Amino acid sequence: MPISSRLGVLAAGFSSALLLAACSSNSTTSQETAATSTAPADSAATGASASTMPTSASFGKTADGQEIQLFTLTNAKGMKATISTYGGTLTSLLVPDKNGKISDVVLGFDKAEGYLSPEFRKSNPYFGALIGRYGNRIAKGKFTIDGKEYQVGVNNNGNSLHGGKLGFDQKIWTAKPGTSADGQTLTLTYLSKDGEEGYPGNLNVTVVYTLTADNALKIDYTATTDKATPVNLTNHAYFNLALGQSKDVLAHVVTIPADRYTVVNDQLIPTGELKPVKGTPFDFTTPHAIGERIAQVPGGYDHNWVLNQASGQHSAATVYEPTTGRTMEVTTDEPGVQFYTGNFLDGSLKGKNDVVYGKHAGFCLETQHFPDSPNQKAFPNTVLKPGETYHTTTSYTFGVRK
Repeated sequence: MPISSRLGVLAAGFSSALLLAACSSNSTTSQETAATSTAPADSAATGASASTMPTSASFGKTADGQEIQLFTLTNAKGMKATISTYGGTLTSLLVPDKNGKISDVVLGFDKAEGYLSPEFRKSNPYFGALIGRYGNRIAKGKFTIDGKEYQVGVNNNGNSLHGGKLGFDQKIWTAKPGTSADGQTLTLTYLSKDGEEGYPGNLNVTVVYTLTADNALKIDYTATTDKATPVNLTNHAYFNLALGQSKDVLAHVVTIPADRYTVVNDQLIPTGELKPVKGTPFDFTTPHAIGERIAQVPGGYDHNWVLNQASGQHSAATVYEPTTGRTMEVTTDEPGVQFYTGNFLDGSLKGKNDVVYGKHAGFCLETQHFPDSPNQKAFPNTVLKPGETYHTTTSYTFGVRK
């Protein structure tokens, strides 16, 4: 997340903060198309183009009767992304493998009921959801802005995680399908009112999903506020590039261009130390399989990597799955990425095609500012003020290696 695009008016301040930190140390029909089709030829006659609109269907209703819609974005290469207005959730992502076979690569459910079930709400893995107001953790749910202390909702060992008890992942977003020069789009908007989960200010949020002609899913986040407030938006998709063929992601090969990571305590709250990855199981500057050294990390990977490049669009990670040949490249303008390996998935959830999601069934690459930044003065700033515009972009581009 290059800081210049996140809060344009604070670009210089963000860059300075990062430098200081461095120096310191029924909708089911659209879902059921999943795993058996073959990618069409790349022409307007065989798939969607930027001139065609995304399709929509009912996805069910919330417990209080609110309608949930499901939108499907497609491109000429046969790639499809389905997104729900509940949580702005990416429910499926159909991607070709090295043989042209198209299948799903994200964890989720065929029906809205899966995201509303008591089992899901209890474990709350945030499958594919938009995360806010503040992605990742805030220690004890407390922070101070302009001398005033705020207490926000705590939901994770006495800390605030991913926006609190009722974050953006559980909200109904207003949707507007469309097209752009890059491909089909879905624009989602949500007003987070002053005091929601204890956060100050009315925060107007716009998220635009775009499925491009070159098999990238691009997510643009924009927000404005009328009071100073922390903002850290991201998406919590769980990827498995061999979903349906492999029960876990331990064979996926990952590269992360980061020489440092944020050290955390036993509650996954940063200590403030930015530790070099060299000589540790956190070193993904060269490709390593996820399972190669995960046993050396108590609990598994669930840490923020400090990306080497701090401005402009840059690589956050690349992933390769050997059996399918699928590749995924994550680019962003954010300074960090949370690499999480599904450590808390325990087999209690059964997803699409009756697949049971056990430990390490998927991995997340959540582009972000650092965890607990509101309480870490040396970390890049996350406070958005009136008159400023928050903006950040992350893309997930898929390919194959034969």
